[in-house]
Amino acid sequence: MSSRSAGRQEGCWSHCFQPCLRSKCSFLERFHASDRRLSSVLPTMASWFRRLLHKPKPRSVESSLNASRSASSSPSSSSSSAESSGSSPGTSLARSVRSSPVSDINASGSARWAKSYDVCICHSEVDLELVEELVSYLEGQPESFRCFLQLRDAAPGSAVVTELCDAVQNSHCWVMLITPGFLRDPWCKYQMHQALAEAPMANGRTIPVLKDVDRKDYPKELRNVYYIYMALKENSFRQIRDTIARYLQELCRSSASRTE
Repeated sequence: MSSRSAGRQEGCWSHCFQPCLRSKCSFLERFHASDRRLSSVLPTMASWFRRLLHKPKPRSVESSLNASRSASSSPSSSSSSAESSGSSPGTSLARSVRSSPVSDINASGSARWAKSYDVCICHSEVDLELVEELVSYLEGQPESFRCFLQLRDAAPGSAVVTELCDAVQNSHCWVMLITPGFLRDPWCKYQMHQALAEAPMANGRTIPVLKDVDRKDYPKELRNVYYIYMALKENSFRQIRDTIARYLQELCRSSASRTE
C-alpha cells in the first residue's frame, strides 16, 4: 500500500471517529461538572440530616415518654401507692355521696323535717288493707318515711275537713290511690282537690296510683300528672318509695343551695 493511500485511509478513520471523540469528551465534561455540583451539595444535605436527627423533642412529648416508661417499669409502685391511699375511686365517690349533706335526707338540719309527714295516703275505706301494706312498706324503709294514715293518725273529735286539710298541708307528698272506691268517695275527691290547690305545679308531690281503673276513668284534674299503674304490688310499692325519696332529695338540695 502506498503512502498516499495510507494517508487517505487514516484521514478517513479520523474523520469518522472525531465526532464520537468530541461527544465523549462533552459527556465527560458534563459528568465532571455534575459531580462537582453534587460534591458541593452533599455537605449541605449531610448537615441538614444531622440537624434533623439531633433535633430536641418537645417538652410535652419527652415528659409523656418518660412518664410512660416509669409507669411501665414500676407497676408495683403505682399499685402500692393506690393501696397506701386506702380508697379506690368508687369508694371515694360513695364516701363523698354519703358525707354530702345535700343527698342525705335523714340529716338533722334537712328541709325534710319542716313538715310533720313525708307522705299522706289519700284512699277510700274499701282499700284500707292495701294502704296498710303500703304504709308498712314505706315506714320500714331505711329512710323511715313518715306516713299519714287517716284512720290511724287523725285526732279523735276533730272535723273531717280540718283533718284532711291539715294532712295535706303537713305532708311533703300525696299518694292518691285511685280505685273504683276512690272515684265514688267524695272525701277522696275533696282531698285530691286540696292537694292540687296546695301545689298545682310541684313535680313529684302528687303521686297518682292507678288500680283497677281504666284510663278513660282517670280523673281529669290529674291528666297532666304521670301515674303509677299498680299491676304488680311489689313493683308499684318500690316506684312509690323511689318517687318520694327523689322529691325529698331535690327538696333538700334546693334548700341547701339557697342557704349557701
